[in-house]
Formats: sequence, C-alpha cells, structure tokens
Amino acid sequence: MNQVQLATVENWTPHPQASPHFAREGQGYVTEANGTRSCCGGWQFVFSGLEPGRWYEISLEATFADLACVRDALLCTAHWDRMEAGQARTGFRPWDWILPESAGEGRVRFARIVQAPEDASDLTVRCTFRWSTTGLALWSEPKVTLAEDRPASKPVRVAVVTGHANARPRPVESLQTNIDFYGNLCRQACEEVSPDLIALPEIALQWGLPGSSLDLAVPLTSPEVQAFGSIARAFHTRIVLGMYERDGDAVFNSAVLLGPDGKVEGTYHKVHLAVGGEAESGLMPGDGFPVVDTELGRIGFNICMDSSDAESSRMVGLMGADFLVLPIMGDHRADRWRPGPPTFGESRWQAIMRTHAMDNQLCMVVARNTAVASCVIDRKGDILAWNEGDRDYVWCDVSLADGYRTWNGGCFADVNWMQRRPHLYGAFTDEANQGSLRRATR
Repeated sequence: MNQVQLATVENWTPHPQASPHFAREGQGYVTEANGTRSCCGGWQFVFSGLEPGRWYEISLEATFADLACVRDALLCTAHWDRMEAGQARTGFRPWDWILPESAGEGRVRFARIVQAPEDASDLTVRCTFRWSTTGLALWSEPKVTLAEDRPASKPVRVAVVTGHANARPRPVESLQTNIDFYGNLCRQACEEVSPDLIALPEIALQWGLPGSSLDLAVPLTSPEVQAFGSIARAFHTRIVLGMYERDGDAVFNSAVLLGPDGKVEGTYHKVHLAVGGEAESGLMPGDGFPVVDTELGRIGFNICMDSSDAESSRMVGLMGADFLVLPIMGDHRADRWRPGPPTFGESRWQAIMRTHAMDNQLCMVVARNTAVASCVIDRKGDILAWNEGDRDYVWCDVSLADGYRTWNGGCFADVNWMQRRPHLYGAFTDEANQGSLRRATR
C-alpha cells in the first residue's frame, strides 16, 4: 500500500480568543487549553494528490492529560478539500469523522478507512482540541495510506409477507393453518422476487388461535418452526418468524431468524410486553437486544410494544444494526387517543417508523399482522415499500452503501452517532426515573 505525502501543516482556530496554545514537541504537535471555556482549535494536515474514488486509511494517535471528557475534548475529522485556518464551518464539501478508540491510559487512536469523493484531490485532516479549560493533547502526524478498494456491495432484497388485509383463513383451526398460509406466501414471494430477507408478522405461527400463549407455544426445535426453516433452505433466503416460543418453563413472544441453511441464526425475545393483558399473561419478557451478523448486514429486532419505547430501537442502533425487523400488530400512538375501538392513523404510523429509521440510522422492516402499513423505510426516512392492505407482500431493494450525507457534507450515520455525549445520559438507565410522571407526585 502506498502512503500519501503530506503537503502542509498549520494550526487553526475559529477565533483568536478561542485559540489554544500551540507547540511542537519532537515529531508531535501540541494543543493546550488556554484557560477559557471557549477554547477551540488545533492542527490541520493537508494531503494532496489523492485519487478520486479510491479508498484510504487515515490513522493517528494522541496522548492527553487533565481532560474531563476525552470524547468531548478531542475530535478528528477528514475534509475532502483544503480547509482555511480560520474556517470552522465545513461548508458543503464531504467530510467524515475519524473514529476514536482508547489506546491505553492517556492515549487515544483515531483511524478509519474512507472513500475519496469522485472529485476529490486534496484532504485536510483536522485535529481539534475543544471544550476544556485544562489539559493538553500531543498529536502524532497522521498517516494517509492508499487502501485496497472495496467492491460495491450488492443491494439487499427485502420482502414483508403478510397476506392482503382480507386474505387470512377464518377460523384459524390449528398451527398448521398458519403454517400453510404464511408458508405458501413465503414460497410465492421467493418464486416471484427472490428476496434475501423475509419478515413475517408478530406471532404469525399462532395468530388467531384461541387459547393461552402458554398452551400454544412451541420450542425452536419443533416441526412447526422447521417448516419455515425448510422454506428458507429451499430458496436460500432468510425468514424472520414471529411466534410464541416455549423455552423450558418460560414462554416468550419471539422473533426467530432462520438462515439459508434452515437453522436458527438468532432469536429475539420481546422486551416490552404490551400493557393491559400481555404483560400479565404469564409471558416472560426478554432481557436484551441481540443483533445478528450475516453476509446481508447486521439484523436486529423489536416486536410491537417495543416500538413505543424509544430505547428499544435505540439499543438496536447502538448495537450496529443495518436492519431492524419489527413484527407488529399496531402502535397505540398511531390509533385513537381516547377510550374506544382503535382507529388507525397512517400519518402517525409513518412518523413513528420514519423516526426510528432516521434516529438510529438503520432500515426499518415493518410487518403488520393486518397487512395495512407494512413497510420498508431506509435510514434517510424514505418509504421504499408500502402495503395499503391490497397486496400479499411488498418488497424492495435496500442499498447499505447509499452514500447519504447531510446538506453540509457530513455522513448521516457519522453525525448521528459521533455527536453523542454519552456521559450526560445517566437518566437513560436510572431505574427510579419516571419521566413526566414526576409531575403527578408534586
């Protein structure tokens, strides 16, 4: 691999009053707090002669001392242009975060492999010291190395299989009724559009059957589950099956990922059981948000009531998911806001699902039992597929290498995750916190 040559080095600051103290120390570059809370600035390294469209590895290290919050204070970004020394705003040119990782006591390493835009010839690596009245950082000179080009990723074809709104057999006489219904629809979708990933609705295996979930549940090794594993194997696809799962003395509302070999690749247990019945039914709630690594991308799950707790989709996003599969009967926020039979609100539903996708920078795959409003939404919040209730399934192709950037050149995902300040989010996991319900006790 070839290392790109450094053209110029200079210090930068958005304003003279904000300027940190600068110094050279051996092969390193020092930024030190100036004692004010407005301190902001650092060093920038300009590299020239890049090849547009090629991939580059950018790496450097910083040693630091006396910083209250390292993630806040030390920032490293790659700007695909020559930045002016007094320029804080990025303008409209593409730029990327260089990702930090602890390298031991008092050290942090920044590294990332990124692709140069098609019209790029210069790169400014900017090392910033900010938001600290004390402390200093000693930066190494960045290395910019031509990396092996990455092949273009193949779009993932996703199908949401529900049957149209009036398609389900009534009455549902047995588990086999649902196996036949959803199994035939899965085969049809596979034969017609060859999806890589199929999502089925909540408890698709037992939906409509009378009786308690404790009586209807079956284990993952049961013939009923294997019926869908056989379809996945026959068509070399993945199927997310909603079901009541028996696990010894416990029963869960589960989403089960069946792989192209027909075997279980992952299982999610619904964490937030629906109030007003399910939470008091004897079902056991889940205790985590697993994400499954596959060649299609990373797949995570929520189920129905999980949707109304922002932490559910956030946790899946924090686990690095590309897809969040959501088997769901309905979201109470998208229905009547007073006692009485529910009345579905399409605009609210879309707002909820689009927000999940954008806030967590993942693709929402939503399978609703009644078919209506089943959808696929990309991380920009665009609806790629939508079922009005008149189709047995909807499908679309999802690109994970979408290149989405905000108006100021930043990558959507970069901004979403790297602007976070986790040390301020203690209330997020405070078990005593009841949010706005505190008002009721005053």
